[in-house]
Amino acid sequence: MRAALVGGLVVIGAAGFAAYRAGMLPTEAADVIDEVMDMPTQIDTADSNLRAFLRAIRYAEGTAGDNGYRMLFGGGLFESYADHPRVAVIRSGYQSTAAGAYQILASTWDEYRAGLPDFSPASQDECAARLIRRRGALGDVYAGRFGDAIRKCAKEWASLPGSPYGQPVRTMAQMEQAYNNAGGVFA
Repeated sequence: MRAALVGGLVVIGAAGFAAYRAGMLPTEAADVIDEVMDMPTQIDTADSNLRAFLRAIRYAEGTAGDNGYRMLFGGGLFESYADHPRVAVIRSGYQSTAAGAYQILASTWDEYRAGLPDFSPASQDECAARLIRRRGALGDVYAGRFGDAIRKCAKEWASLPGSPYGQPVRTMAQMEQAYNNAGGVFA
């Protein structure tokens, strides 16, 4: 069976899907398909658990303050929300174009910004939700499976517990407190 990854989606074709429905795929492959089939396709940025999860990410990234949506990597501020600022900053041995409340890299913004008019707070929130969905964690966030969502998103945000990037991270207890403080509900 051939499979391809297209735009973050697993494409298996009719024969592969028929094998899945007939229960003839290896367990690991069937588990991936089950997870993909359970993923929400629409993003509800008004969902209270999503809002709380986004707030917890902002806490972890150090952008929870008043200027968080204007923050550059390293703590400087950018002026215009017209587009991602695309400023490469070198700080503590790291170089990054990360910007905004979710410290989105310029290349990531370019990949996930389709349909977003600017780099405003609303657009940054939507992009972050798309990144959560890309990691397969959006359903977990909506359902309040906080620990599962954090684990899945740890490769997206370097400050989350379990992140593989070698940068300082928050503890799970700190993240749970931030999520709880923002009104998140645990499953």
